[in-house]
Amino acid sequence: MKRFLDLVVSIFACVICTPAMVACALAVKLTSHGPVLFRQQRLGQYGKPFTVLKFRSMYMDCAEMWNPDGSAYTASIDRRVTTVGRFLRATSLDELPQLFNILKGQMSLVGPRPDQVNQLRFYTELEKRKLRVKPGLTGLAQISGRNTISWECRKALDVQYARTASLWLDLKILLRTVPYVLRRSDVNCLPDGSEKNPGVPPEPSAWIIDRDLP
Repeated sequence: MKRFLDLVVSIFACVICTPAMVACALAVKLTSHGPVLFRQQRLGQYGKPFTVLKFRSMYMDCAEMWNPDGSAYTASIDRRVTTVGRFLRATSLDELPQLFNILKGQMSLVGPRPDQVNQLRFYTELEKRKLRVKPGLTGLAQISGRNTISWECRKALDVQYARTASLWLDLKILLRTVPYVLRRSDVNCLPDGSEKNPGVPPEPSAWIIDRDLP
């Protein structure tokens, strides 16, 4: 039933959102150099890597940046992000290509957001239980604070979802996601993920650059 729901909703969404996806693709292509789609290896079910799709929101050849806890840096002021990219992120339109990940069976509508492959090193044994289910376009953590709660809290909510997943829970999460996205809620965070970003970027010394990771 979960797979049936994924297929029905994602096919319907692809049809309805085609004009929006075309507009996003043109906006990305005409305003910055590089491919329209951003592809990156992410952790799938049981830790199997897959290539996630997004509309590119950053300039090309930017370094990866991480918070001290190992989570991705998502502050509102980030010079790596293009003007169009900021809008796409704020409206979650950059995530629309993941509908094709759902159609391929790599993701589900509801589940833990897929972390990058090299972030697995920061998981505890308990947190690895989130990998028992497919990653999702939205999830329990996304309607419970998204990027304004700590990464540890988000992973704990992901584990809770993996333990209690049901079709009814998926429907409730999907219904709560709609107003969350329309309000553009909780997109950005401070480096420690503890509260909403007040619009002041952290000092560069607080960032972990990709080359600094062990």
